[in-house]
Amino acid sequence: MSEVEVDVVRVFTNEAGEYGNELGIIRATDDTTGCEQRIATALGFSETVFIESVASGRAVIRIFTPAAELPFAGHPSVGTAWWLAQRGTPIDVLEEPAGDVAVRSDGDLTWITGKAEWAPNFSFQTAASVADIDGLDPLAFPSGKHYIWAWENEAAGVIRSRMFAPELGVPEDQATGAAAVRLTALLERDLEINQGLGCDISTRVLGEGRIEVGGRTVFDRSLTL
Repeated sequence: MSEVEVDVVRVFTNEAGEYGNELGIIRATDDTTGCEQRIATALGFSETVFIESVASGRAVIRIFTPAAELPFAGHPSVGTAWWLAQRGTPIDVLEEPAGDVAVRSDGDLTWITGKAEWAPNFSFQTAASVADIDGLDPLAFPSGKHYIWAWENEAAGVIRSRMFAPELGVPEDQATGAAAVRLTALLERDLEINQGLGCDISTRVLGEGRIEVGGRTVFDRSLTL
């Protein structure tokens, strides 16, 4: 396999463009086809996206963690939609294995729409306090997919959370859009989520099982694998 060019963005940053969850973005080629999992494992990001085609406002993508392919994921969807818009090819739909993911932009926020049933089956656990969330040790979660959350301000819909998914090859995920979709559907209300180290995720209930997830993305760096 020849060299692979990778753009890295950070998704769900705060308003200052700080923090965020790294995402590897690769335009698929004959060289990458069939090697996606090996490439994603070597990169080690919580997710890596392969863009297979872009045409007529639609992009076909595949999403890989270091250990598995996902039918849908939030932070790769938001990050890829933003990256494409920055390159002069804005899209309205991401075609993912789970289904068509609607895309829209609102200022510096990129929004995507997903369904709870598209997301992995996380083990959701409620903690007693934000301090309990902050004190969690990733080594305490040797297997599975665990999303731990607590109300930071219940009246305002603000949540503090962390997610540990060694089953997907991700000891701790800094921002998990798919889990945000599932939690929003479970609680049946819009949320503002502070996950990991300073990541900001917004969600909106659209009805008919659809949940919108939005956040900011910034370019971080390019690398060659």
